[in-house]
Amino acid sequence: MPRDASVTRNGIIAAAGKLFYRGGIRSVSVDDVAAAAGVTKRTLYYHFRSKDDLIAAYVESRDSPTVAIVLGWMDEVDGSLADKFAAVFGHLARLARKPGWRGCGFLRMAAELVATPGHPALKAAASHKKAVERAFAARIAAAGFDDAAARARQVMVLFDGAFSSMLVHRDGAYAQAAGEAAAGLFLAPRRARRR
Repeated sequence: MPRDASVTRNGIIAAAGKLFYRGGIRSVSVDDVAAAAGVTKRTLYYHFRSKDDLIAAYVESRDSPTVAIVLGWMDEVDGSLADKFAAVFGHLARLARKPGWRGCGFLRMAAELVATPGHPALKAAASHKKAVERAFAARIAAAGFDDAAARARQVMVLFDGAFSSMLVHRDGAYAQAAGEAAAGLFLAPRRARRR
């Protein structure tokens, strides 16, 4: 794809992302996205076959940056794995206090598309959530804990549960409570060392 086309495509995705996050994917029209991106509808459809393709491209575009942000929160903390996971949930609690916060875009999008299980954006969201879980598992294993995959799944349940509870209650205390539970998973003994 030529550079200008790539810039235009990325601009459309960025404009769509802002609108989707603010208002939801179903309430935002292709006309809204085209206007926000400063392109014609024809140009938008040159880059994306359908609104569904645009939604999937938006979800995919947020995957790696979001994983990097979460791992960055862990890396900010010198301390135990329990401390690092507590920091992740502390960041979630702070996010919920921001006026423009609307929850986890991946979870909100999945809720909007629940009636369309084959939607490409749902597949992209599932892939993203698995990527976060794998990243957690890698950190857990590197810290010397056994059952890294099982513990990572438990953290993911707490992670997504915190997002959901904060969205409903608008209270970061739910993330703090989830963080305490996540930290507790890493206060148990590590795997036995081989002699």
